Amino acid sequence: MKLAIHQTAGNAGDPAANIADLERTAARAAAEGVALLVLPEMWLSGYNIGTDAWSLAEPADGPSAERIAAIAREAGLAILYGYPERSAAGVYNAAQLIDATGGRVAGMRKAHLFGDGERRLFLPGDTGLPVVDCAGLRFGILICYDVEFPEAVRHAAIHGADAVLVPTALFHPFSYVATHVVPVRAWENGLFVAYANRCGAEDGVRYTGRSSICSPNGEPIAAAGADEALLVAEVDPAAFRRDDPVGNTYLQDRRPELYADLSAPAVRR
Repeated sequence: MKLAIHQTAGNAGDPAANIADLERTAARAAAEGVALLVLPEMWLSGYNIGTDAWSLAEPADGPSAERIAAIAREAGLAILYGYPERSAAGVYNAAQLIDATGGRVAGMRKAHLFGDGERRLFLPGDTGLPVVDCAGLRFGILICYDVEFPEAVRHAAIHGADAVLVPTALFHPFSYVATHVVPVRAWENGLFVAYANRCGAEDGVRYTGRSSICSPNGEPIAAAGADEALLVAEVDPAAFRRDDPVGNTYLQDRRPELYADLSAPAVRR
């Protein structure tokens, strides 16, 4: 299947403008045969918008979700997008996967909040780390900082994920996450990783861009620079296994009994 990432600066504080942009992007992606389009973290509202995230938050079935579902249905492709999700408990940094019929496949609330700023704005995620079927493949869904935890990607791998989808809002000076960490996550788990970042700047925060789709050997098969881009790549796990039969055997060679305590509190040094 063809997978696409839209690396975009977006329109901070203006969901309607972002949805209008999506309509054009989805049509362009569909014309290229894309089956799944991945958008950045907090794509709907903007990321570095402070407490405006609260006023712009919507429930998972809110009006923006309805419009995005209609775009997915009209374009005939699945869409994963980041947004501030309002629930009875409060607001989450979330992502939602809509399939090509406009149906909701999964929601993910960011598990690992980054820094004091996110912790002031959002509740920690309570959805676990979803692994779901969509567009003929099996996907894990993580948000930004989540991919920096090896255990989170390994969870997707051991639950049969073909790829991990990561809406993100990576900013300077952390570009090494995009250039070094993401390819390693793909290699060490033998799966594709689609890392969908923002570009441009918001209120003094400068995003790194550098979105990518990495193959299971850690090589980017599509990669962006610092500017807006639509990345498209063929994600075919069966063909990859056929063409690269050696790969690595980390999953088969693990000895879980030696590190079953990985979720225990860390020893402070």
